[in-house]
Amino acid sequence: MKIFEIKQASGIDSLTLAERPDPKPVHGHALVKIKAASLNYRDLLVVKGAYSRNLPSGLVPCSDGAGEVVEVGDGVTRVKPGDRVAGIFMQTWIAGGLTEDKAKSALGGAIDGVLADYVLFHEDGLVHIPEHLSYEEAAILLCAAVTAWNGLITSGGLKPAGGVSIFALQFAKISGARVIATSSSDEKLERVKQLGASDGINYKSVPDWDKRVLEITGRKGVDHVVEVGGAGTLPKSLRAARMGGHISLIGVLTGAGEANTLPAVMKNIRIQGIYVGSREMFEAMNSAITLNQLHPVIDRVFSFEESKEAFRYMESGAHFGKVVIRL
Repeated sequence: MKIFEIKQASGIDSLTLAERPDPKPVHGHALVKIKAASLNYRDLLVVKGAYSRNLPSGLVPCSDGAGEVVEVGDGVTRVKPGDRVAGIFMQTWIAGGLTEDKAKSALGGAIDGVLADYVLFHEDGLVHIPEHLSYEEAAILLCAAVTAWNGLITSGGLKPAGGVSIFALQFAKISGARVIATSSSDEKLERVKQLGASDGINYKSVPDWDKRVLEITGRKGVDHVVEVGGAGTLPKSLRAARMGGHISLIGVLTGAGEANTLPAVMKNIRIQGIYVGSREMFEAMNSAITLNQLHPVIDRVFSFEESKEAFRYMESGAHFGKVVIRL
């Protein structure tokens, strides 16, 4: 089978096309023909050597992928040949809270990912994908969508009636929430308004976007903040949140650093770190996606041979929605 592996995590050029023997399913495992994979910011950090110094040599990158079960081993009951499936981000996080051992089973980081013709999964690490979604759409769900679901629904407490920010918008809308979006691009803000955001703030032209949020909400602040920036934007998120509000701390796009946590104390704000989610969350999310017939937003699809170009395109930041690789 063909794979892309990271010979030395030092940049996109470290991605190397290689051949490995086709895996064979053993007891409790299923062999999946990967049809599509999608890219996350985490995958870019992995390839560039900025994610961890302890990655396995020759790691296959990318956590998010969907495909068809082609063969199963003895004792497999959750899936059968022909099933349309996706892996879960942490292969041993089935339900309950996150533990150190579960975190060691993360695809495309702790263990090989899905940028390959075939991937062998334990049956417990697979979920069936919504029937109305294409493989390309389903390949988007694994990391970004589950993270948004966990941040807003599981941990955030919104009660449902789908990059992380866009999924957060979609999930918030089906939950009946009003959404205020921020971006550095007026064009992207217009597109999120078309997806249902009520307000958009360009944080380049309005650097004090937290003040604008307070104006929009009548000085009350917002109930939930999906914080993808990290330490660089957390202070403004704290000011934008209402008394007793909730912040889902998801990303570190502005880098690591220190932030004054006094506003969280004075406003009784709950800050929840979010690291994707369990299979249980994934399956609950898929039920909501199916019920509401949601379709993830895809920006561009690349071929398997164009994987390096896909990473470069994501690095450019020009995308709106997800970058997908079709195998």
